[in-house]
Amino acid sequence: MSYPRRTVRLVRDAVEVVARPGYSVSVVRCADDHTGWSAAEVSAGHRMVLVRRGRFRRRVRGVVADADPTAAYLVEAGDEERFAHPAGGDVCTSVDFAAELWRRLAGEKPTPSTVYVDGALELAHRRVAASAADPDYALAEQLLVLMGGALTQAAQVPTPASPGHADDRALVARAREAIVAADPAAAGLFPLAESLGVSPYRLSRAFPREVGVSLTRYRNRVRVGRALERLEAGEEELAVLAADLGFADQAHLTRTVREHAGAPPGVVRRLLAR
Repeated sequence: MSYPRRTVRLVRDAVEVVARPGYSVSVVRCADDHTGWSAAEVSAGHRMVLVRRGRFRRRVRGVVADADPTAAYLVEAGDEERFAHPAGGDVCTSVDFAAELWRRLAGEKPTPSTVYVDGALELAHRRVAASAADPDYALAEQLLVLMGGALTQAAQVPTPASPGHADDRALVARAREAIVAADPAAAGLFPLAESLGVSPYRLSRAFPREVGVSLTRYRNRVRVGRALERLEAGEEELAVLAADLGFADQAHLTRTVREHAGAPPGVVRRLLAR
């Protein structure tokens, strides 16, 4: 999600889903497509942004990070942000908080900007949308789950300081991009490393240092995200879903979804029913 100031027509659409004292929830669709950085924008408030679909890049506090369904971010008032969209558009959920409520939830310490979105956090994200019909209780409760999970994940983001950190960050960003895009080269560790021009050993070691989880877990996390999207849409044929997503069988799908999201596919489908 971004709000770039450009000389061309802005191609985004923001729809406010819920507005209550202290917070609001919006769905933002951006069809922008540019590799360069947008003009700097200073955030006027506090918000949490999670990506439902698509991928883009964000620069804040001198750090560049990719945002996609596995990587969200938290924004403090006064943050100066720039965005790039080398992969085209995206769909995001933006939760804006009043300063007082933000501090009650986040505390007084500086908030890390990057958030690794595991399967349980993505399920909480999707449940926010499913709870919109009851904004004062069901949605409010889901927002607490979402914010609490985001703050926990943000606190666990690794902060390596090795001389090769910048190179590793770029390497892992390219690996993540290939996995999220379902690039054929991402079918396995060895072909992925070969396509990136590095040794499998280097890629395997750099990934957890940068992301906080192993390459294998991240790859399964991406597949679970695709499963959640299909289940939210009402998918009932779990054997078909397992085959489509490359799982060995339905039992493998069920185990993996339960491990990452905290519930088996049938329960997830019910939780996301609108």
